[in-house]
Amino acid sequence: MTNEKKATFSISELSKEFDITTRSIRFYEDQGLIKPRRKGQTRIYSIKDKVRLKLVLRGKRLGFSLAETRRLFELYDTDKSSSNQLEAMLSMIDQKKQELQQQMDDIQVVLMELNASEAQCRAALHNKKLT
Repeated sequence: MTNEKKATFSISELSKEFDITTRSIRFYEDQGLIKPRRKGQTRIYSIKDKVRLKLVLRGKRLGFSLAETRRLFELYDTDKSSSNQLEAMLSMIDQKKQELQQQMDDIQVVLMELNASEAQCRAALHNKKLT
């Protein structure tokens, strides 16, 4: 292959590149997140599909639902300037950060309770051994 970028991709090429199953890719297609064209039964993915697949996977890692990712895609498709998309993304990031902070606070409380329970159990066990 030459130095020019490849314009289309097969499902197996994307599957290998992103280390996901072809079934996952078809699922994202069913959800309307990517829209390959077809040549008979063969799916032909564009660079846009490849970028969107990469964004879907990144969104999953960051905790975004597929519905949230779809919303961002729809905002971008409606307004190519992407300012609405970026504002929505910032709002979603803020919400995810708040949720994660709450989870961290909850985990800290549970850890403190577990440590206290552990200390009580060890003390009771130690006292039993002394008697």
